[in-house]
Amino acid sequence: MRIWLLRICWLLLSVGVIFVFYLASSNEAMQELKRPKIVIHSADENAFLTRSELLDRLELKHLFYPKMKVSALKIHRIERSISSMPEVKHVEVFKHLGGRWEIILELRQPIARIFNKKGQSYYLDQDGFMMNRSTLHTARVLVFSGYIWDAYNPRVNYDFINNPNLKSSQKISQIYHISNYVCNDPLMHKLIGQVYLEADGDFILIPILGDQQIIFGQARTAEEVSDKFERLRHFYKEALPHEGWNKYKEISVKYEGQIVCRKK
Repeated sequence: MRIWLLRICWLLLSVGVIFVFYLASSNEAMQELKRPKIVIHSADENAFLTRSELLDRLELKHLFYPKMKVSALKIHRIERSISSMPEVKHVEVFKHLGGRWEIILELRQPIARIFNKKGQSYYLDQDGFMMNRSTLHTARVLVFSGYIWDAYNPRVNYDFINNPNLKSSQKISQIYHISNYVCNDPLMHKLIGQVYLEADGDFILIPILGDQQIIFGQARTAEEVSDKFERLRHFYKEALPHEGWNKYKEISVKYEGQIVCRKK
């Protein structure tokens, strides 16, 4: 008899606990949802997406709005919506007790801005993804212009543009190799400001300092690009300090193992 009484007591206690949790959950579901805590990780000081802009976009899609109830919060829909934004590399959304929730996102880092022959302007990020230009933000990155025909396509990524079998995207692949090297090299990052693509396929680098132009030629592989920049680095460190910055109007690293200069 005593065992049965004990079992009944445990059963009643369990039912009571479940009922209390149910009431607490129901009460929380009807509470007003608080503004989310937003944490943005960005390698660039000029982030392409701010907290207020993110909230504006969520309100526009009716995923978060004033006096919204906790029960109306759709975590997975919000994650999908944010991850589809071209500026966002990764996002996680968490829900906490008491109507609190949190958004943690990592933004893409642009390394090149491209102006193509179709009148489009877009960015290329460090992973090779195309990012649409922003009317609110501008990144201080290498600028590419000239005979570039590749159109903006947010579905393009590095695996696609680095495929040698896809002829239509070879210039984007070469642009990636050049900008990725410059972005990660302190000297070249300070030295090179713009790149122009000639009709014959040669890239022309335009330095920030001096009025000479650098004939870079093709940039088919990362190894080819690294070799050309190493020759250019040696020339700028060893030759120019003695010859002077304004002696040459043209420096060419187009051909393998050579540095050819043309005087003014």
